[in-house]
Amino acid sequence: MVYPRGGWSRAARYTLYRLRRLPDQPQRIARGVAAGVFISFTPLFGIHLFGSMALAWIIGGNMLAAVIGSLIGNPLTFPFIAALSLGLGRLMLGIEGHLGPVAILDSFAAAGSQLLRNMLALLHGQHSEWDRLEAFSRDILLPYLVGGLLPGLAAALAFYFVTVPLVQAYHARRAERLARRGPPPPRI
Repeated sequence: MVYPRGGWSRAARYTLYRLRRLPDQPQRIARGVAAGVFISFTPLFGIHLFGSMALAWIIGGNMLAAVIGSLIGNPLTFPFIAALSLGLGRLMLGIEGHLGPVAILDSFAAAGSQLLRNMLALLHGQHSEWDRLEAFSRDILLPYLVGGLLPGLAAALAFYFVTVPLVQAYHARRAERLARRGPPPPRI
């Protein structure tokens, strides 16, 4: 379910291949990739793709490149991103104590189950409870959001400055290869 059929290296090569072949200016492609990478550092799970496309549209980036850039956030990298963002956010907000991975997952699960119960209660006219969602927002969501801004911005800038020369080099090599081939034959 998580492991690609052809392996991770093949998946990475294919992603880079698709990124280089995008028919757009290198700066727009790089802005799109940066938007996708930045959104991956937010706790907006489930809307990373749409968020990356929206951010790319706002900053004038390529939306397909933003989707590709958002693949930085995946099941292998999310634990590291979450630990870094949450730890930094708790430090920045002055929240005491350390949360381990089990406590973080338990908090996500409790908030998700309470949200589901509240939606069902709304349909059945029952009483809603918000205590777990409030604790989740205070202890996890806000620190994760605040703490993800700096590393997300740093990663986005790094990917931007790496992507521009890669795409420029590919476009130049492709133009050179097409020039050696000569003009295409006229169509009749």
